[in-house]
Amino acid sequence: MARDRLAALRAQRQGGSQGSNATGEYEMAGVQSPDRITGGNGANAADGMTRFYNQISNIQDELRRFDANVSSISDLHSRSLNNTDEAASQQNAEALDQLVAETRSLTNQIKAQIEELEKEPVPAGQDARIRKNQTSLVRSKLIESLQNYQQVEQQYRTRYRQRVERQFKIVKPDATPEEVSAVVQDDQGAGGQVFAQALTSSTRYGESRAAYREVQERHEDIRKIERTLAELAQLFVDLDALVVTQEDTVNAIETSAAQVAGDTEAGLAQTEKAVKHARAARRKRWICFFLFLIILAIIGVAVGVTVGTHHG
Repeated sequence: MARDRLAALRAQRQGGSQGSNATGEYEMAGVQSPDRITGGNGANAADGMTRFYNQISNIQDELRRFDANVSSISDLHSRSLNNTDEAASQQNAEALDQLVAETRSLTNQIKAQIEELEKEPVPAGQDARIRKNQTSLVRSKLIESLQNYQQVEQQYRTRYRQRVERQFKIVKPDATPEEVSAVVQDDQGAGGQVFAQALTSSTRYGESRAAYREVQERHEDIRKIERTLAELAQLFVDLDALVVTQEDTVNAIETSAAQVAGDTEAGLAQTEKAVKHARAARRKRWICFFLFLIILAIIGVAVGVTVGTHHG
């Protein structure tokens, strides 16, 4: 198992205690420590990566909280369907509304933090790759958690509608499929009109009135779920747009890095050519110098021979 680098950093800040070997669902496997990334030099880069790890850790903690909230929302929906006591139902509805609002706020907070990470300028190289991978990881986990939340809400929307259908059939056992659909969908109040007509002809008036009250409550629950599902759909759209933006940024960084590498290689090639030319020029200068010396020697010898001939 890979060492949890984030846990090790936390342990160091708490007094140099031993790093934890624990791994989990959100473990940042394969991430190197800032010192190894920067090679021991570049304190600013190391501080930046440490801050980045802290941001990732915070998002992971909030994602766990989000998942716990969704589980609690599912439990409250289940209680709402099974509660028969009016006071308990009201208390359960208030708790559900509060938890849904808290989860909505938490979702927006996580999304904003991921957007902040996506927008932070980073230098090309290993740091950029680590940031990209870790940010993609938490973004994918957020999408997974949102999908789970969406499935929970869709499931209970179906169950609420089934409950409305059962309550209507208490009032009107011989209801046609069209009447049942109108009550369940409650399009433009048509369901209420159908239900009101059924009440006037029902022989069990007291039971029918109780069923009507519950149907009205369930319609409100269904409308709340519809609003939540619409918000989740918008979040998926926003996250998709965020992925496109991030890909453009990463592509720009990689293109810039490739261009720098290409320019560096071209510069090295030109330097090598310049060195070769300089060496060749020096070699030619030495050759010319030796040729000059040889010519001088030949001239000297020729002059000496000529003088000796004349004196003889």
